Amino acid sequence: MRWFFLICFSFAASSLQAQSRPEVGLELVLLADASGSIDEEELIFQRQGYAQAMTDPDVIAAITGSLFGNVAVTYVEWASNTAVVVDWTIIDSAATAQGFAQALIGPPRQAYGSNAIGGALLDGKRLIEMNDIDAPRAVIDFSGDSIRNSSGPAIETARAEVLAAGITINALPILRPEDGRRAGANLEEEYATRIIGGPGAFMVTAEGRDSFADTVRRKLVLEISGMTPADIELASGPVPKPAAGQ
Repeated sequence: MRWFFLICFSFAASSLQAQSRPEVGLELVLLADASGSIDEEELIFQRQGYAQAMTDPDVIAAITGSLFGNVAVTYVEWASNTAVVVDWTIIDSAATAQGFAQALIGPPRQAYGSNAIGGALLDGKRLIEMNDIDAPRAVIDFSGDSIRNSSGPAIETARAEVLAAGITINALPILRPEDGRRAGANLEEEYATRIIGGPGAFMVTAEGRDSFADTVRRKLVLEISGMTPADIELASGPVPKPAAGQ
């Protein structure tokens, strides 16, 4: 009889623990570049861009209109090391989105050094696997202005491990043409072939400072809704060609 009660207690405790884990529609790691090519002003600019995008009405509508009505987001900066700027936050309203945005602006820089892209991807995977949140989808949103990998695991090895865990990697290459330091003519091609992967993976390019926040907004809407740029293009149909003589 004692064993019967112990088994019942263990089952009840396991059920209670399962119920205590919040369930969301998406776990999203925002993995932002903080390596040596990103100075203090640019670091703040990136954070402000993400804060502005996260509180945009289109993003809020995508979240609240989704199947679960919420997402879990963490903002992490990467360089030689990775640093969590804002820990996992469940966003389900304009108020919780604003709270995330406010938390993003203040913390000091904690990621320094050169590029360790492979290590950053693996840290994104670890953050997803070790949190206490359940979700049917998990995405690492990787942004940066370079493809160099100066230390740590190789990009190819880390990417394969992330994809094997069922996590999608999307990318946001930052071209930065306005300061004459565009990070290689093939950055978009490199990100498309060496970074992104997994179900529904896609890439959206940040062409410059003026459009950065809007690009992040568009990317967040796509990720939250589970769509890709190709889905939007397919839904809207081809752009009609002008008739002859026009």
